Amino acid sequence: MLVDDQGRYLFGHRANTGYEDGAWHLPSGHLESDESVVDALVREAAEEIAVVIAAEDVQFAHVMHNSSSGGRAAFFFLVSTWTGIPINREPGKCDALGWFSPAELPDRMIAYCRAALRSIAVGQPFSVYGW
Repeated sequence: MLVDDQGRYLFGHRANTGYEDGAWHLPSGHLESDESVVDALVREAAEEIAVVIAAEDVQFAHVMHNSSSGGRAAFFFLVSTWTGIPINREPGKCDALGWFSPAELPDRMIAYCRAALRSIAVGQPFSVYGW
């Protein structure tokens, strides 16, 4: 979760993916077989939003065990220091970027993401969703 100097999070507006198109979601991705969750975060940030993040600037926020697709673990990290200006590098999957305050999240979000952000807001480091 990129956090700007006003405490807002960066979201992408999903489009043309076939899953939750029209919903806002945090920039995210999947692990490659040879990388850590932090390495994946650094790689996905460069690929999706064109920012460079140093591993030491990644702060753990939450892990969620989500029931989707038979069970997945979703890791959430806070990043308030990066290099570059976020831009949409995946226009085939995302049609806009936007900054939102945790107190004023977009109406349409992927549900597990909203649940995770609620947990993060109260300092809860772990949750389950959909079981």
